[in-house]
Amino acid sequence: MNNPTICAIATAPGGAIGIIRISGSEALTIADRIFRPVGSNAPLADRKPYTLAFGNIVNAENEVVDEVLVSIFHAPHSYTGENSVEISCHGSAYILQQVMFLLTQNGCIPAGPGEFTQRAFLNGKLDLSQAEAVADLISATNKATHDMALSQLKGHFSNELSDLRAHLLKLTSLLELELDFSDHEELEFADRSELYTLACDIHQRLASLARSFKVGNALKNGIPVAIVGKTNVGKSTLLNHLLHEEKAIVSDVHGTTRDFIEDTTIINGIQFRFVDTAGIRPTDDIVENIGIERTYQKLQEAKIVLWLIDQQPTEAEIEDIKERVADKKLIIVRNKIDLTNSSLNNSSSTKPTILAQASVSTSRAQNTKLQIQNSQLVDISAKYGTNIPVLEQLIVEAADIPQLSESDIVITSARHYSALLLADESLQRVIDSMNLGLSGDLLAEDLRIVIDHLAEITGEERITPQETLQNIFTHFCIGK
Repeated sequence: MNNPTICAIATAPGGAIGIIRISGSEALTIADRIFRPVGSNAPLADRKPYTLAFGNIVNAENEVVDEVLVSIFHAPHSYTGENSVEISCHGSAYILQQVMFLLTQNGCIPAGPGEFTQRAFLNGKLDLSQAEAVADLISATNKATHDMALSQLKGHFSNELSDLRAHLLKLTSLLELELDFSDHEELEFADRSELYTLACDIHQRLASLARSFKVGNALKNGIPVAIVGKTNVGKSTLLNHLLHEEKAIVSDVHGTTRDFIEDTTIINGIQFRFVDTAGIRPTDDIVENIGIERTYQKLQEAKIVLWLIDQQPTEAEIEDIKERVADKKLIIVRNKIDLTNSSLNNSSSTKPTILAQASVSTSRAQNTKLQIQNSQLVDISAKYGTNIPVLEQLIVEAADIPQLSESDIVITSARHYSALLLADESLQRVIDSMNLGLSGDLLAEDLRIVIDHLAEITGEERITPQETLQNIFTHFCIGK
């Protein structure tokens, strides 16, 4: 590819060190025009790859702009697969702009967004799923998202798809071979029982990958947690504790929160997206009623619901929450336990000291009368932060996120998920067709569609007749 040589500042502003990256066939030559090494005068192109050169960047008047280190990468052994140079200079915005100006004056053009990774993809250094993982790695906000992105960048997902593609190509080649010998009806190159077993195995693998999207999407975007309850039970105070900042306005006035407030935080390396909702109560206020409707909407979107109460709810309230959280994890949070301490009745500003031990139980405990299946109950004081760590641990357990290792493949992209579902749908047609005893040409067409959908994930070319023929001649001896 005859691409122009590109350059860009690769570090965020404000740091002590700034790095400018150059990539393209003329990268070493252009860098030589503005770099004056100390010691050896050997051109950068003649120096060993993966080495550093110390020297100065100079302008057209031979004035020193900065003292720098230059990293040298020879094609194809670089991130982009092209000749590459990285100039490490001081982080001054003025210095970085001066170096960029000199590079463009000597033949570089400024890189577009993502162009270095795009060139890595086009030069075969990364497939499309790995290129997407680079963006995920940069934006990772916690250990879980970091590990998933790193696993994908290392090619674990790509290798799995490559293995599936190889098996599917073999099956397609055998079926295509049968079509070429269709005048010999007794010939059957693709054993149908073997084909059926392999198709079912691949179906299970595709379904497993698709199912992992539920976990991957939650970890990437944050697990949604709705805080619901009546007005003035302490929802906003609890949100502020969970976020470790004063995000929501706290007031004794009923109906202060009229719309939802949403923000994220990390607990035990997992990102949670907390939503403080409008208090639920009968009201004639039109705006407040809109907020309550949004509360119910956010409750439906949540995976975990924190039902905040400060007194025993009525049977009607219990039945209402049971109906609304039937498919969710429910944690009943009994707030204001500081008021149960008689010593605080006359001095609410004193922090309770007798509640250091957490109170956690299932909702079926006899003394709670909260008969809600599979829910948990925790006593807290949102005002003083009592038992908030216990509540956080319950939230992590309710998230039910499995321990992930580096080798685990977890889908985080909606694009990948959609392609996997389409591939699995086509593979199911193959299985159904074999159960009905349909002809090999129909099976081969659906197998091709499966391969094409998988190719969309990695950015590979769709399967071609030439590739099918090559596979036939490589693996099957036909008349020598």
